[in-house]
Amino acid sequence: MKVTRGYRGEVARPYPVATIGNFDGHHIGHRALLQAVAQAARKAGGTALALTFDPHPVKILAPHVDLRFLTSPEEKLALFEEAGVDEVVFLEFNEAFAGLSPDAFAEHVLSRGLRLNELFVGQHFAFGHKRAGKIEDLAALGRRYGFIVHPMAPVVAGGSIVSSTRIRQLVQVGQVDHAALLLGRHYAIAGIVSHGVQRGQTLGWRTANLRLPPDRVIPPDGVYATVTVWNRRRHDSVAYVGTRPTFGAGERLLEVHLLDEAIDLYEERIAVEFVGRVRGDMEFEGGEALSRQIGLDVESARAMLRRYHEMQGGR
Repeated sequence: MKVTRGYRGEVARPYPVATIGNFDGHHIGHRALLQAVAQAARKAGGTALALTFDPHPVKILAPHVDLRFLTSPEEKLALFEEAGVDEVVFLEFNEAFAGLSPDAFAEHVLSRGLRLNELFVGQHFAFGHKRAGKIEDLAALGRRYGFIVHPMAPVVAGGSIVSSTRIRQLVQVGQVDHAALLLGRHYAIAGIVSHGVQRGQTLGWRTANLRLPPDRVIPPDGVYATVTVWNRRRHDSVAYVGTRPTFGAGERLLEVHLLDEAIDLYEERIAVEFVGRVRGDMEFEGGEALSRQIGLDVESARAMLRRYHEMQGGR
């Protein structure tokens, strides 16, 4: 998969077919758009393009908003490739770009710049300065400048329209199982395992610790049934997000205990997938009481994971 920046008109691409958006999360609605683009491009012997923005428009239009993301840049690119995209085009979003009228955006970016033949967007797509352009405007501009616009109906799951905003809300309140329905996969946090104070091992529950990325959506403090991915292998696990109040609040971390294996994961890169929430955070009288509760949490997590694997048709 090719990655480019900007929309220079001199770049020649066979029959470009595109969609455009932020694609944070790569949820099932995003994938429906990307699959439509890939299929249309393959049928025409063309190029499947995903147009996205860097930085995220909110960073320019509302810099006071503390926007947290569902995917890292690396995860985002990997998911584009998995969806069949041939090229990701990053459009620099700045004040000048934000000031483009709908007509100027269609002419200079989509037509002259990228020379699109077809464009797939959601039927509620808005574009141009202050999002003044609507889907009917885009269709008319496409006819003027020579590209076909395909409006697509929103994807509905769990009784609501699938959106990155909705998924962020679900993860932030701990409904990671519901978020998974909209994502089409479990929400995950990845990183390098760091050295801790080894308190978990002292309590009889060895853990791998991850520092939480400051720009990512993090589930609320508590205990979760998880699947930990390491070296392309999947391991049932139980995870804790929090500051360990029993021992005096410290750095907020993600601590993971593999249920059936003891593997030295220090300095290794792992991804932790959140399957379900076991309980909220609690403070205990001491290590012995905490260790007993962890034992109960492990059994609850095992039951959740057992149901999950049964739904998946076995491991």
